[in-house]
Amino acid sequence: MKRIAVFTSGGDAPGMNAAIRAVVRSGIYNGVQVFGIVLGFEGMMDGNFISMGAEGVSNIIQRGGTIIKTTRSPRFHTKDGMLLACDQLQKQEIDGVIAIGGDGTFRASEDFHQYCSIPFIGVPCTIDNDLTGTDYTIGYDTAINTVVQAVDKIRDTADSHNRLFFVEVMGHDSGQIALMSSIGVGAEAVLIPESVTDMEHLLYVLDKGWNRKKSSCIIIVAEGGESGGAYKVAEKVKTHFDRYDTRVTVLGHIQRGGSPTCADRVYATRLGVAAVDALLAGRKQEMVGIINNQIVYTPFKNAIKQHQPIDPGLLKLTAILSS
Repeated sequence: MKRIAVFTSGGDAPGMNAAIRAVVRSGIYNGVQVFGIVLGFEGMMDGNFISMGAEGVSNIIQRGGTIIKTTRSPRFHTKDGMLLACDQLQKQEIDGVIAIGGDGTFRASEDFHQYCSIPFIGVPCTIDNDLTGTDYTIGYDTAINTVVQAVDKIRDTADSHNRLFFVEVMGHDSGQIALMSSIGVGAEAVLIPESVTDMEHLLYVLDKGWNRKKSSCIIIVAEGGESGGAYKVAEKVKTHFDRYDTRVTVLGHIQRGGSPTCADRVYATRLGVAAVDALLAGRKQEMVGIINNQIVYTPFKNAIKQHQPIDPGLLKLTAILSS
């Protein structure tokens, strides 16, 4: 294997640049030429390849976003799009590809294999932490720390005004960010897509807090919950419980940005190097991950088959600590 390519796809996540850096420098270490594909699958179809050397990835480990850009590409999900992408990879004489992304990236990479025999290895990089085959995905640790820092500030103003805040966090199909951050900020309740929202219990928790003369309440709401998001939950609650002054904050895309934490930089570095090692060892159509601090390999079809299950013990923690 002499020439490999790396690309980022889907939503950006803190640590993508650290993973790119690891791939490029590991490739150089192993005598392999590394190319970056600009704008993910779109760039693959358009032949937007750039040669990457050590100097090109200097001073990027601490940067959020991705220096080779990312996008979502409906055009790639067609036979013509995949055949075009394969032709471009072959023109560049690419022997293997490293895909840095999440569920959608790996689904597309698995589908692509029916049209192109070039091996792909995936690096799990998504703030949602919703892939099977790794304890944590790159970007998740930074995202939950961003939420915690924001909600700590919200708590200050909530205490000052006796307010109830509903804080909406990312996680359309996964409540991992909401659950972990709710424990970290001492939230009174958390609403996630994996469990049915019990409005009666939520009202009971709020009433109990009011009777204990709590000066504020924080409810963390995952954007994809069946309850309909923070604004809809807040409206439902206000019709039955109007003692607190109620506010809604949607944290939005600040969860995607920012400098990655040390944990995310280390995950990204380990997984980027492991991805290069996997290609050199002849592996293909697999995602590299870390389970119990060990590098593991999971076929794409298994990594994307189901989301990380929610630990019921963590859900119970929120109930215990809000009492």
